[in-house]
Amino acid sequence: MSAQSEFQADTAITSEIPVLDAGAYFDGDDDALEPLADAVRHAQEDIGFYFLAHHGVSADLIARTFDAVGRFFALPENEKLALKVNEHQIGYIPPKASILKTSGIENNTKPDTNEAFQVMRDRVADDPKVVDGIRFNACNQWPDEDRVPGLRATLLEYHDSMERLGWRMLPVYARALSLPADALYKYFRDPHFINRNAHYAPGKAEPGQHGLGAHADHSFMTFLPLSKVPGLQVKTQAGAWIDVPHVQDAMLINTGEFLNRWSNGRFIATPHRVTIPDRDRLTITFFYNPSDETVNTPFATCVSPENPQRFESVTFLQYLTDYAEGNYLHQAEYARRSSAPNNTP
Repeated sequence: MSAQSEFQADTAITSEIPVLDAGAYFDGDDDALEPLADAVRHAQEDIGFYFLAHHGVSADLIARTFDAVGRFFALPENEKLALKVNEHQIGYIPPKASILKTSGIENNTKPDTNEAFQVMRDRVADDPKVVDGIRFNACNQWPDEDRVPGLRATLLEYHDSMERLGWRMLPVYARALSLPADALYKYFRDPHFINRNAHYAPGKAEPGQHGLGAHADHSFMTFLPLSKVPGLQVKTQAGAWIDVPHVQDAMLINTGEFLNRWSNGRFIATPHRVTIPDRDRLTITFFYNPSDETVNTPFATCVSPENPQRFESVTFLQYLTDYAEGNYLHQAEYARRSSAPNNTP
């Protein structure tokens, strides 16, 4: 069976979430761009999620990343808390530190049970954005190398590979939006990416509680190499929650709210959630975003007299700030303190 027919069979299995094959496009076939863009357009206008096969990120790197992240979460609690997340959304997020609520998808009232370790571009102390204190552009917080050997090197290798994947997909998204193939490059000269590594511990859910509550991502697009442990659910356009299957060697990709607004609602940010699993589950989610200063004024191909601009235009950095402060308890506290007289609690 050929690779193409194999993934067509997988599409029948997944039914609600198509599997798209990027192999020919990434191999340099000039005629492969338009068919892939057409398929992405359909997936993002009608579903919001798709699997990407032959995406170019090595299975070995993905496996090593899962292993390194698992070793981090195995650290004693006090060592993880020493890296507790800061106002830049960098560091360790303990269980029950977030209630995802900004999207109005569901009335999430109970904190999520997952714990997470977030890192971004690995900046140095004299980086201009670090020196200027630009929000969400600080140095990463890392455990000592002897405590989790290889964690930093592995995650940085993973970031490089995922950032390349994002860059290679930009012409696909440009054509899917009926733009010239090179139209998006200028917005991604310094892409703002966030790598959210999470651990979902097994347990019994309380009524209305999830590993991660129903939400839509903040991002331009989200890359998710799926764990074989089930737990992710997606809400279909018909309103039903479906389990997302594991498709071997394929990567799950979805539209985030920033692209939803940038496309004037054309590409949908589909709600999803994570149930509390019956065994330990890890994720290594990679949120790929434009440069901080990018303003999401809708593309000309996404507005018309019948569909005028639907959302206020903001920079990516401002949108990320609003999203973080609306969803994460510790971020809301940072915002409250910074706005108080003399910055006092």
